Amino acid sequence: MSSEWPLRALEDIAKEVTVGFVGSMASEYVENGVPFLRSLNIDPFGINTKDLKFVSPEFHRKIKKSALRPGDVVIVRTGKPGTCAVVPDWLDDANCSDLVIARCGAEIRPKFLCYWINSAASHHISSHLVGAVQQHFNVGAAKKMLVATPSLWEQDQVISVLGSIDDRITLLRETNATLEAIAKALFKSWFVDFDPVRAKAEGLEPEGMDAATAVLFSDSFEESELGLVPKGWKLVPFGELLIHTIGGDWGDETPSEKNDTRVAIIRGTDIPDLQSGAANRVPLRYTSTKKLATRKLQDGDLVLEVSGGSKDQPTGRALYLTEALLGQFDCPVEPASFCRLLRPIDRNIGLLLAQHLTYIYGIGKTWEYQNQSTGIANFQTTHFLESELVAVPPREVLAVFADVVRSIVDRGHLSQIQNLASLRDTLLPRLISGQLRLPEAEVMVEEVCA
Repeated sequence: MSSEWPLRALEDIAKEVTVGFVGSMASEYVENGVPFLRSLNIDPFGINTKDLKFVSPEFHRKIKKSALRPGDVVIVRTGKPGTCAVVPDWLDDANCSDLVIARCGAEIRPKFLCYWINSAASHHISSHLVGAVQQHFNVGAAKKMLVATPSLWEQDQVISVLGSIDDRITLLRETNATLEAIAKALFKSWFVDFDPVRAKAEGLEPEGMDAATAVLFSDSFEESELGLVPKGWKLVPFGELLIHTIGGDWGDETPSEKNDTRVAIIRGTDIPDLQSGAANRVPLRYTSTKKLATRKLQDGDLVLEVSGGSKDQPTGRALYLTEALLGQFDCPVEPASFCRLLRPIDRNIGLLLAQHLTYIYGIGKTWEYQNQSTGIANFQTTHFLESELVAVPPREVLAVFADVVRSIVDRGHLSQIQNLASLRDTLLPRLISGQLRLPEAEVMVEEVCA
């Protein structure tokens, strides 16, 4: 490998560099149709299907310039500017919004371009962001981006080494997604549909649990302001299940006499990454000890996104914090000023509230708590804390639920994903500079994956 790889502008090595559809999409979404990718579906090096939207075939045909095909390289413009992925083979017909689309020519492999943009091109991207309120990376800057163009053989060697890491990360993410789906299904079954209680009321044994757990559930319902709830359960306003809540902080980019304490600041846009255990994009800033004293996050806390939504995406995303997740930082951690710290009365209640927030966001209920002003959606926190009712079961039922969910959360936060991603992000520039040869890189990958 050589550090003398030639650098060429992206527009000179790509067949086409264009931009996806830009505009409001709220009225265009359909229940089933052509997959429609947005910035939140683009992870570094991969596509995720969280909250995936669909558009009609008619809209897809009408907006031809933003149609995607396998091998296209997509770059996020807003939200996580510069995040890049290759459209996979399984996504053979799709469309997109607000993404830069690059179609590679004969001299550049899509995967190599993706690795380059996510790593070596970060300075170019950060120095070409525009916009005061919501920064974005435009297609003009993308076209001028300089990209290394080694021989195709050298590109393939880099792809082979880094691809093995990506494969392992993909497997871990799929496992975590399966476990998250189990937690969501358990919450819906027990706390929304009340399946165990309904089964016992009909004289049946609840499915999917042992006798010791089944006996903890009642066998009848009683009336409440929201309809029937299991006997012995309570509907409690969300805010009454908290012992502390406060708005976030932003601090300063550099230390000052007032803000001299280094902190990591969790933004709403960081929540999807952190849910999968990845903390590499969280900004580091400086705050005062006074502000930190009331905002420092700890195991069991929740971070709630309360501002920054759009016409297509509500606020209300939430993150449950664990020691493992906080331990990825070498400094204290705070919520950003567009987020809010929620501290539950105890660990078990916290796990219930975390799943409750995930559920209502998933079904779109957080739209009910939006307050749109000046183009930015804000979450009506006070109204939410007073009005949103949580079904709280007897202590024994809650303990069983919390034990299951906590083990799932811990597994996700303790996975190898962060270590593997960090290794991948350091290998490419070292390979390019000649500091590291392929055999050495392969050994490093084997050691981490062992």
